[in-house]
Amino acid sequence: MSAVTATSAGFATNRFEVPRTRLRLTTRGRAVFTVLGALPLVLWAALSVLGAGAAAADDAIGQPGASFDYVTVGAGDTLWEIAEAADPGADPRVVIDDIIRLNGLDSSVVEPGQRLALPAQ
Repeated sequence: MSAVTATSAGFATNRFEVPRTRLRLTTRGRAVFTVLGALPLVLWAALSVLGAGAAAADDAIGQPGASFDYVTVGAGDTLWEIAEAADPGADPRVVIDDIIRLNGLDSSVVEPGQRLALPAQ
């Protein structure tokens, strides 16, 4: 017996042809496709945020009137000592805040050998 039969219009059809159905996604499948679709956007946003953490001194280099004094942190140096030496007449807390902001530091902890830009006096 043949799997192909003739129809009244003269076209051959397959009796064993499976009817086409729509793709049905489960809740988990929808979640996977949503995550895969949103992944490039999330990665782009994360890289944009992480890449925007440049220090203000790095951004100001090459601009007219932007000049900084630099100091290399020695063993046992603290930001308080560096701030007092940089501007003896100013409040060290304000100078420390300026140094942290200018260099894009996350905290007031500095490491020996680290190069810091000092604010103009």
